[in-house]
Amino acid sequence: MTTATPTLLVPVGDSNFEVHRAGPVSTAQRTTALLLHGFPQSAASWHAVAQHLSAFGITSYAPNQRGYSAGARHHPVEAYRLSELVADVVGLCDALALDTVHLVGHDWGAIVAWATAAHHPDRVTSLTAVSVPHPAAFARAIGTDPEQQEMSAYLGLLEQDGTADLLLTNDAAALRLGYGDALTRETADAHIRLLSEPGAMSAALNWYRARGTSWHEVPPVTVPTTFVWGADDMAVSRSAAYGCAEHVTAPYEFVELAATGHWVPEQEPARLSTAIIHRIVG
Repeated sequence: MTTATPTLLVPVGDSNFEVHRAGPVSTAQRTTALLLHGFPQSAASWHAVAQHLSAFGITSYAPNQRGYSAGARHHPVEAYRLSELVADVVGLCDALALDTVHLVGHDWGAIVAWATAAHHPDRVTSLTAVSVPHPAAFARAIGTDPEQQEMSAYLGLLEQDGTADLLLTNDAAALRLGYGDALTRETADAHIRLLSEPGAMSAALNWYRARGTSWHEVPPVTVPTTFVWGADDMAVSRSAAYGCAEHVTAPYEFVELAATGHWVPEQEPARLSTAIIHRIVG
């Protein structure tokens, strides 16, 4: 028996997370994936992937993360430090009675997934990171690779006051331009509708404002890992992508998707799902 992506409200500490569920509802021998979205996206980015996983018998949970869920929209910038985002993942697993999960993350969700797998390997059976490499590899590329430095110039803009209004003005024209034609109008509308809720965009930008130097401090990952990267990604350089392997001490696979940009879950859900399933089943 399968479900049609209902939304659950899952309490974790003083937060309440909206979580999209898909796949088998029986707990007997259930294989479970936790899907973490990026910016400027939402759990809706995983809809097509979740359907592919469901068809393969895999249950998935895709939360609107801290700041994106209305019940987890905290005000202090410090509330969005990487350690807090990782604690949310562990808390969600506890609340959903999931001892271990196959963890999947895209963009900022990949950063959180890498850090969760590195710090809590007992809770992560496998990791599939999408678009953004291990945080330490990414930080190194930002510090040493001129191409990555140019690609990452936008980070300073996202940390400035007033950026939230700028990104949402004129029906979020700047976001729509960034999505390009990789997202359907329906999916783009879903992301923008959530980010247009009171305080949501400012909360999402707090992820950038709170990042500090924590990326350098993430240790190597010791669980089986796949890294999926689009060769036409406008935000992550080839050197950053290739440097990822140095930060995984378990079985590792690098999947490069030709003619694919940054929005892999929406642009290439079938190929991404194949990579996830291959990592899960071994």
